[in-house]
Amino acid sequence: MRRGANGKPQVIRGFEGALGKKTSYSNNFFTFVYDLNRDGWPDILTIGFPGTAAIWYENPGNEGLKSGTLWKAHVAFDTVDNESPTFADLLGDGRPVLLCMSGGFIGYAAPDPDNPTNKWTFHPISPKGDYQRFTHGLGYGDVNGDGRADILEANGWWEQPASVVGDPVWRFHKQPFNLGGSQKQVYGGSQMYTYDVNGDGLPDVITVLAAHNYGLVWYEQLKDRDAHGDIQFKQHIIFNQKPSENKYGVAFSEMHAVAMADVDGSGMEDIITGKRFWAHGRDGGGFDDEPNGPAVLYWFKLVRNADKSVDFIPYLIDDNSGVGTQVVVGDVNGDGLPDVIVSNKKGTFVFLQYVKTVIKRVWEKAQPKVQ
Repeated sequence: MRRGANGKPQVIRGFEGALGKKTSYSNNFFTFVYDLNRDGWPDILTIGFPGTAAIWYENPGNEGLKSGTLWKAHVAFDTVDNESPTFADLLGDGRPVLLCMSGGFIGYAAPDPDNPTNKWTFHPISPKGDYQRFTHGLGYGDVNGDGRADILEANGWWEQPASVVGDPVWRFHKQPFNLGGSQKQVYGGSQMYTYDVNGDGLPDVITVLAAHNYGLVWYEQLKDRDAHGDIQFKQHIIFNQKPSENKYGVAFSEMHAVAMADVDGSGMEDIITGKRFWAHGRDGGGFDDEPNGPAVLYWFKLVRNADKSVDFIPYLIDDNSGVGTQVVVGDVNGDGLPDVIVSNKKGTFVFLQYVKTVIKRVWEKAQPKVQ
């Protein structure tokens, strides 16, 4: 409860977030929408605190939605590790799977299409390692251009074999997509992506060096291979800890959620990210750099220059919302322009994009009213 502008007590329902004083967490870190039981109605898959279960909620259909019927909950998978799992078509068969870590393995949990309420089957792709629920950095994409999606993690990438029948161990290619160094810095980023940034036909990697610290980067895939014939990468820092380290003077920490989308209709993918607000509470819990810094939200426009160099031009969307563990981009109001949705301890926010002039894109901040 808090007092409104008129001095009267005001009840705020839901998670206490920035209104409270405890270092607490919600029980919903990720949400994905997909028709899991193939009845024509989209269901909702949720993933809670790292190391807990993935739950999917069954859409009750037209009559159930009209009557306010509660959605039936089904446990999909018991233990989802890593702080950036995703639900995506990893195998290229049109059926999304849950990419995550579990029990010390990297792998994916796949639903049974014929029995959607059964628990999902986990398919490990790595030997057992030190992967645990708070491991940072995970993504997927076709790194070597063979038409199959590989798995990205903070220490390198795992090459998908021609066949996954029998759950073979995927080939590991070591490449530090992180800061390295001290124990605090070594853990890696958040969501990871492959994309041909510079237009040379080779997939590059976009990631964050440390999810609770600094460093938005892209790794350029080089044409030359190393002595063993393996792919080499060159690191390019978009921005780091100090504003003086980039020509735009931008610097913020804790990019614990990153998305890629063509924001401006250029035909090229841009980066959307921001500062996670109070990841470990008001004082940062000893993990977070600048826990009370401005909760900014940015999009970075990809520009390919005539000299073959590239630039990511930062545009501020908002300075008082930031990101949580997931940022979603989609056309919310059906006007053909991508909008941005974020949620964290400050609340849930929708940013509707509209073109004010030919060159300027403006974002209208929409937030549900407190009832």
